[in-house]
Amino acid sequence: MKNFFICLILFFVPLISAQTESDELASEIREILTDSLFNRTTIAIDVYDLTDRKFLFKQNEELLLHPASNMKIFSSAAALMFLDTGYTFQTNLYYTGKILNNILYGDLYFKGGFDPDFNSSELDYFLQKFLSDSIKEITGNIYADVTNIDSLFWGNGWMWDDDPSTDAPYLTSLNINDNSIGIIIKGSSVGEPAKVFLEEPNDFIDIINETVSIDSSENDSIIVTRDWINRKNTVIVKGTVKQNRTVVSDDDIFRINIFKPEEYFIKLFSEYLNNYGVKFNGSFGLEKLPEFGQKYFTFYRSLDSVLINLNKTSDNLSAEMIVYALSDKFFDLPATTSKGLKLIDSLIVLAGRNPNEYRIVDGSGVSHYNLVSADLIVSVLNYLYFNRPELFDKIYNSFPIAGIDGTLENRMKNTDAEGNVHAKTGTLSGVSALSGYLTADNDHLISFSILIQNFVGASKKARDIQDKICNLLVNFDE
Repeated sequence: MKNFFICLILFFVPLISAQTESDELASEIREILTDSLFNRTTIAIDVYDLTDRKFLFKQNEELLLHPASNMKIFSSAAALMFLDTGYTFQTNLYYTGKILNNILYGDLYFKGGFDPDFNSSELDYFLQKFLSDSIKEITGNIYADVTNIDSLFWGNGWMWDDDPSTDAPYLTSLNINDNSIGIIIKGSSVGEPAKVFLEEPNDFIDIINETVSIDSSENDSIIVTRDWINRKNTVIVKGTVKQNRTVVSDDDIFRINIFKPEEYFIKLFSEYLNNYGVKFNGSFGLEKLPEFGQKYFTFYRSLDSVLINLNKTSDNLSAEMIVYALSDKFFDLPATTSKGLKLIDSLIVLAGRNPNEYRIVDGSGVSHYNLVSADLIVSVLNYLYFNRPELFDKIYNSFPIAGIDGTLENRMKNTDAEGNVHAKTGTLSGVSALSGYLTADNDHLISFSILIQNFVGASKKARDIQDKICNLLVNFDE
């Protein structure tokens, strides 16, 4: 085991006072909660005035509920505290053998470094290094070394039927394009198959096209999936496609996850090599980097940029890679989720809570096994604000802003809450969560957590109630 030391608080002095909540505010919130949704649905709320250091409202705040993507608050906070703000994710390329007369006589090894945001355009950085060194040919093979991560490609409790959704990416230490692919579908002559092709053409993915083009006056009915039952990277496209269907924006592209993304990474790189005029006819595989391998190039990505993408877009892959990175930093290899989550336990202790009272099994909140409480979330938010102000700024700025960006871009628009709520959303089947910070009209900063679960159907009603409460809090002036 690597040297591992985290200072846990053995004597905790509460930062929050025991003052009673505001009767006026409580009355107005409870009026909102008379909605018929709560005849059969649970809500937990915890609201704290950071400026005055007192609670404004509590209800069911200790109930154990599913956090959904509010779990990312814990992952983000643990990353800031224990990876430290200067941490970088690294994707390394090594080689064996020798470089003579513009030829590499040896093999290439990509060693994964848990970078969740690496994309195919960034392969150019590696290719430019080859070009600057005037390398014209590689005689050996290309390997991916992912021995620094365990073999569990999904989180504990992830749903088998979420495959092939991009919300359930396959996990590896060598990621590319969110471990997903884009499929472009365009209409053709009526009665003919639609035009189906990959956003980034490659021969790692096979396509079965079972579509038919229909008249433009009719409606599309398109199904895009992958042979996930057999864990094959065969894309299957079925249904009817309007004759005039085209791709205008990214929203028109279908996206699904891919199996064995580390192999897709090296296969895509080989195709880039040939496109850049670097001759390569070798094979591919998964191999551990030999001790005599020489580092050739490293691509770095800052933790700050990962956190922005993680929270603004609620990126599940980013959250899971952070947990693996925590494991990699503090424990022996291979990195595992269970080891990385020990740092989240430490965060909970620092926030004055007992981690044994909660259940946390992944970093993203995809799993329905996770159980936390609204008061735990607020405790972590408060700890960052009072004890780690330099980290508070970073997590505050990484959260979506109501009516402005991220997963809150289309919520609370044209209301007093627009621009004043910085919060993390969370959605699972039957679960809707919203937790973070907001600025009230009296310039007080407020931390809050609103967890709603056990409803059937769409989460819009739950989100609307969260938005109403946020608007009420923004306008509250005791």
